[in-house]
Amino acid sequence: MSDYFQANFPLQSVAVTKGAVRNLQIDTNATSQNVAETVAEAASDRKAGDILLLRVADVSYLADYFVVMTGYSRVQVRAIADAIEDKVQQDWQRRPLRVEGKTEGNWILQDYGDVIVHIMMPKEREFYNLEAFWGHAEHIEFPTSDDGGGKQT
Repeated sequence: MSDYFQANFPLQSVAVTKGAVRNLQIDTNATSQNVAETVAEAASDRKAGDILLLRVADVSYLADYFVVMTGYSRVQVRAIADAIEDKVQQDWQRRPLRVEGKTEGNWILQDYGDVIVHIMMPKEREFYNLEAFWGHAEHIEFPTSDDGGGKQT
């Protein structure tokens, strides 16, 4: 007797849906960028500092975008994280796949799969220096309300 299940499944049971799949494909890069911009907007609304969008799709398989920002207190870091989760849920109906560091509040990481968010206290941001580590990734400008840009109200 063999160790695996044998059956005579008809070959026609595997439906050919290549055309349907092709029609359902979306521009994931555009969606990833839109989610990253939504994250940055939500962070800016909570007064996050030094918001940086990095397009890492060309240099890493981990994600398409990293969004890095600074919160100036543990309470603010948590508030930024909550605002990002709410805004992405509201606009894109997505929850993070994983969240780390929310209890400590020094560095919160939110993993949305194609977008990874880093919300850090100034000491952690300076020490880990993700900007230098991912320096070869494309930097995308995000105008904050302090720069005269940002979201129009």
